[in-house]
Amino acid sequence: MDENWKKTDQYIEQQLIGDDPILTEVLARNEAAGLPPHDVAANQGKYLQILAMMVGAKRILEIGTLGGFSTIWLARALPSDGKVISLEYDPLRADVARENIRLAGFSRQVDIRCGEAKDTLPELIEEAPFDLIFIDADKPNNPLYLQWALKLSRKGTVIIGDNVVREGEVCNPESTDERVQGVRRFFDMMGNDPRLTATALQTVGAKGWDGFSIAIVNDGPDPK
Repeated sequence: MDENWKKTDQYIEQQLIGDDPILTEVLARNEAAGLPPHDVAANQGKYLQILAMMVGAKRILEIGTLGGFSTIWLARALPSDGKVISLEYDPLRADVARENIRLAGFSRQVDIRCGEAKDTLPELIEEAPFDLIFIDADKPNNPLYLQWALKLSRKGTVIIGDNVVREGEVCNPESTDERVQGVRRFFDMMGNDPRLTATALQTVGAKGWDGFSIAIVNDGPDPK
């Protein structure tokens, strides 16, 4: 990682975000609980918040909670009657996230559901559609998550994918990394589905070289 990337992120956060004692405490709690430091950077979290505000999201689905850092940013975009449902397969992470959500004051608006997403996603059919869906879980299953995102969407739903550049490995068809291959299949699906208009952006910063994908649903959910 170029040290200038990290310094630039720090500058952006100082100038445009400022100190945030709650989120500082959240990251400290995550570290104390032994969670991996895979949270989005603060400027990326604010970016997610702004995207959710731009689309007027009232119902948000997050696939992959970790310690709830990005969940809090998304919850900050909600109106008073809005809701975030966040899916986390690991019970320890889910418990840490619930405490962090309570600390941030969003227990009423955030529902963290524990279990494998392949099992919990079908349970959301009656609660769909969602206005924004953030996919940030195990990358080999990204194609499955996109299939479900489409089932749980409506025309105009925004679908965001995190960690899709993989330090440039996403363009390597010979990669033996199953995470890279999962993202490549994810890209193939987005690029070939006429219901979606999609693009992706590379990012560099405190989290290294990676990127986000973003897609908007042009048509209704898959009836299958």
